[in-house]
Amino acid sequence: MKMTPQRVAIMDFLDGNQAHPSADDIFSSVRKRFPSMSFATVYNTLERLRGEGQLMEVSIDPARKRYDPDTRPHHHIICSGCGAVADIHREFDLSVPQEERGGFSIDSNHVEFYGLCPKCT
Repeated sequence: MKMTPQRVAIMDFLDGNQAHPSADDIFSSVRKRFPSMSFATVYNTLERLRGEGQLMEVSIDPARKRYDPDTRPHHHIICSGCGAVADIHREFDLSVPQEERGGFSIDSNHVEFYGLCPKCT
């Protein structure tokens, strides 16, 4: 994909971003610099970056897709109050008994923990 100024702006916004922003969040931020940028451009760019393996789509919010520029295997902890998300970079020993796998061969997992963040406690 061509390195357009819009793509660079989206990648800059995501670089080191640990908030797991939605396409709306990214659009709101990037359009300050590029007022003529459309939501479709942001969304399509995110989908291309995801397809290229440069970011992950995170299914932690049923209302909207969220994106994570950290593509290393990791888990998430989610605040039940405000929805804040944080990464957990630790492996958990989660073995699934063969009789419960339904014939599946397991190659990865993603664990979500829920609780209240310091702001909400």
